[in-house]
Amino acid sequence: MRIFKTLPLLALFLFAFSGSVDAQCKAFAKKECLPELGTYTHDGNYHAAVLVEGEEAELYKTFYSDMEYRVAIVGEDKLPMVEFKVLDANKNVLYSNKEKDYAKTWDFKLQSSQQLKFVVKVSSFNKPGDTPASGCVAIMFGFKMKK
Repeated sequence: MRIFKTLPLLALFLFAFSGSVDAQCKAFAKKECLPELGTYTHDGNYHAAVLVEGEEAELYKTFYSDMEYRVAIVGEDKLPMVEFKVLDANKNVLYSNKEKDYAKTWDFKLQSSQQLKFVVKVSSFNKPGDTPASGCVAIMFGFKMKK
């Protein structure tokens, strides 16, 4: 009988904790990632998640022709470098920040509207047996209308 009293409390605790993590990552995104958009207009979406060293996340987003875009991807300081690749529908790599010294931003313009896939990976620098670092990684998009 006691377990039936404990389970709802445990579920409530886990739900509340996961909400605070999301809120912390959103606050991190606003504070650290949003400024990276510079003069680009933020699209209003905050994409952020807690990732662990070696972990990878994917995000799909549609972009339109005749617009200039900037993507900004920032990880917390306690994390190793954050790598991101941008792929088209045919899995062609359009950009990899690994080749650009792990740049946090990429500015681009597409000739035709299309959906792109963003693959974000936190590098690994710990030794076997060490506890891997974890922290928030934020990705934001900005745009400029064609003049």
